[in-house]
Amino acid sequence: MSHTNGFAAAGRPLRAVTAVSEALLVVERFAIGALMALLTGLILLNVVTRYGRVPLYWIDESAIFTTVWLTFIGASAMSRLRLDFSMTLLTERLPALAVTAMRVLSTLCILGFGLALAAMCWLWMDPVGIASAGFDAREYGGATFNFLYTERTQTLNWPSWVVYLVMPLFAFTLMVHSAANLIEDIGLAPPPDRSSIGLHNAEEVA
Repeated sequence: MSHTNGFAAAGRPLRAVTAVSEALLVVERFAIGALMALLTGLILLNVVTRYGRVPLYWIDESAIFTTVWLTFIGASAMSRLRLDFSMTLLTERLPALAVTAMRVLSTLCILGFGLALAAMCWLWMDPVGIASAGFDAREYGGATFNFLYTERTQTLNWPSWVVYLVMPLFAFTLMVHSAANLIEDIGLAPPPDRSSIGLHNAEEVA
């Protein structure tokens, strides 16, 4: 009984990782749908206003930013569902054990990329530095020559760092998803049943 309890206790953090990943996937699914609806609306509005000769100058930039966020969030969801692009020319000819090893290696590479991107975002956005400057963007930019917090978008006039937040967000979700995939790849947790939320293929994500 003690061994069983020990295994159960050891598996709780792993189940927590997969549970967080599945929760993020649900949020991403709704975010993808909302962004796709927003992008469609912006494109239609652009067509109508241009046809009526009263174009709105900020729609193009809005559509671009929406596409960027949609791409990153969609890529994160695809990584968890294992629907991202892959080359199977080699793995199709390998034995089952070697295929599993290659899958683990691939997942580790994705996890490594997420960690590297998170580190880059930390250095680039430098939250400690901007906080040390009292969140004074001009003072921080003058001291570090990092003008991320003083830049604004061209037509919407939004702070650029708000748009760039999708990158650390993507790094975080990618790390969580790849960690959950790795746990499943090495057999420490079974693949989740997503039938209750209707996720089986790429078309059902949105």
